[in-house]
This record gives sequence, structure tokens and C-alpha cells, in this order.
Amino acid sequence: MLAIARKEFLHIIHDPRSLMIIFAMPIIQLVIFGYALDMEIKNVDLAVINYDNSIQSQHLVEQFEGSEFFNVFVYNGGIDDMEQLFLERKAKAVLIINQDFAQSFQRNISTPVQIIIDAADPNAGTLIKNYCSQVINAFNQKYASQPALPSEVESTIWFNPDMKSAFFFVPGLLALLLIMICALLTSITITREKEMGTMEQILVSPVKANEIIIGKVLPYIGISILVGALILVIGIILFGVPFNGSYTLLFLLSTLYIITALSLGLMISTIASTQQVAMMIALIATLLPTMFLSGFIFPLSAMPKILQIISYIIPARYYLMIVRGVLIKGNTFFQLIQPTLILALMTFLLLIIALRRFKGNLET
Repeated sequence: MLAIARKEFLHIIHDPRSLMIIFAMPIIQLVIFGYALDMEIKNVDLAVINYDNSIQSQHLVEQFEGSEFFNVFVYNGGIDDMEQLFLERKAKAVLIINQDFAQSFQRNISTPVQIIIDAADPNAGTLIKNYCSQVINAFNQKYASQPALPSEVESTIWFNPDMKSAFFFVPGLLALLLIMICALLTSITITREKEMGTMEQILVSPVKANEIIIGKVLPYIGISILVGALILVIGIILFGVPFNGSYTLLFLLSTLYIITALSLGLMISTIASTQQVAMMIALIATLLPTMFLSGFIFPLSAMPKILQIISYIIPARYYLMIVRGVLIKGNTFFQLIQPTLILALMTFLLLIIALRRFKGNLET
């Protein structure tokens, strides 16, 4: 096993493509995804049609100008011409202040303002609506002369008080990149031996099928742990992701996830006939399912029932519970026992399938 592991390690360090996949691709993808996957919307172009032009209406406009989410500009056109703003993408929302705004506000009468939002992107439209509501609530608390309500809601946000998207996405990127890299690397191990004609040399050597499998996996486990640590350190330094849990627990459970991903790649390598086919299958089996069916971006509870059922066979679904739980919430092992056991079962099944298929290939 050690001889096979040494041989596989030499293959890796002398193959520029493998080194590029191992080290360059995770860093590039982490930086791109880390900055691109941001659910917060800033610099929303907000057009203001102010028919009142009073001090109170100016205070309301200033409240929007003071928000980091809006770029406020005055629109001198009429309401009939407002649709053109959306068609030409000059505004994402329009604030309309009626002529009697100041009078109603001073007399403590309900004073509605109209906000028209471009909801071609429904998620962005919902966020813009929530931002506008927050600004108007802040304006009411600051300038309204009515006494406070007898009961007020005070919200306390745990684990991510600043509501930073990076705290949610960077752990997900760790899950995505690890399974992609591990599956890609091991998916070409057996097919490479077939293409290079070295499989016959292995077959005549005094080693068993399980020793070949373990020997090929060993160097990738160490390299993948190094890559995972590199991704995590960059995420903490670059995006400020907290680490509230145990380093040892994350190391052990990440190693389990790495072995799961390597086992998946080994199984793919016993199916594919060429390295190109193996890499294509590995990408299809890891990238899209992890991004869309693991809870990485979209909540599983919002998906159709059939997709929720399919998500149970996605390893990243369970590792996301682990890595987000350890990093953000500080979960202990006993709080993560369920996803840990499921990952262990997946690893066992994938290794058994890969081993049996590899034995079958040897016999034929």
C-alpha cells in the first residue's frame, strides 16, 4: 500500500494539471464565489418624485440617502413617464410623496407614501421592499410625534448579528470545493493506469484490490486536508468568517467528508473508460448537485418534494450541517451525530461499490 501511495504521490507532483486542480482552482473559485455570492443588494437606484417639497418630506428623502443600500436621485418627470425609468434600467424603485404629506404627518394622521419596485427579479424586489420598510420605520421612530406603541418587538440575532452573506456561503464553498477536487482527482486514478498501460504492471504485483484502492486514496487524503485548511484560512482572513467551534472536531469530520468524496471519485474511476469521461462524470456528479440540492444556496424546505428526497443522497448536504454548525454555531459532536453517521455510511457504501467494481474489472 505504501509503495502504491508513493507512486500515486509522485504522479501528482509531476503532473502540472493535477497541481493546478489541487491548489489554483480552489483559491480562484473561493475568491470569485465568495464575492459574487452575496444575497445583499446595495446601491439600489431610487428615483424620488416629491410633490410636497416640505421639510418633513425632505427628512424622509434624507433618511433614504443616509442608507447604504440606496442611490437616491430626484426625478422631475411625471408618474405617467415613470415606467420608462424601469424599461431603461435607470431605477429599481420609485418613491412617490404626495402633496399633503407634511400636513398629514403633523396632524398624526396615517401618511402613506407610495413605493413602486421593479420586481423582474423577485428576490431582489423582496429585498428592496424590506429595505424601504426599514428606512420608513426608522423615519417614523425619529420624527413621528405619536407616543410609542404599548408593545414593541425587539429582535436579537444570534450567530450572525451583522447578517453577512459570507458567513453562510464560505462554509458552503468549502463543502463544494472539497468534493469537486477530491472526486476529480480520484476519478482519473484508475483510468489513468488504463490509458498509460501501467495497469498490467499493477496486476502482476503481489497486491490485493483493496490494497490498491487504499494505496491510491492515501496521498489524496493528506493533500485534500491541506487544501481544505488552505480554503478555510483564506475564508477566515479574506471574509472574516468566525470559528466558534472545535478545531479538532472540524478536522476529524472534514477528513470523513474528504474520504467520502474520494470514495465517490474512485467509484467513478471504475466506471469511466478515459480520464476525460471520468472528469466529466465527476463534475456532473458533484458541481450541480452540491450547488442546488445541498442547501448551499437555496433552502431545501422551499424545494419541491421530489428534489428534497433526491437531496438525501447528496454528501454535501450533511457536511454543510457540520461545517456551518462548527464554524458559526460552535456545535459539539453530539449535536452533529446524525450527519456524521450518514456520511460514514455513505463512505462505507461507496468504498464497497468501488472495491467490487475494481475487482470485477481485474477479473475481466
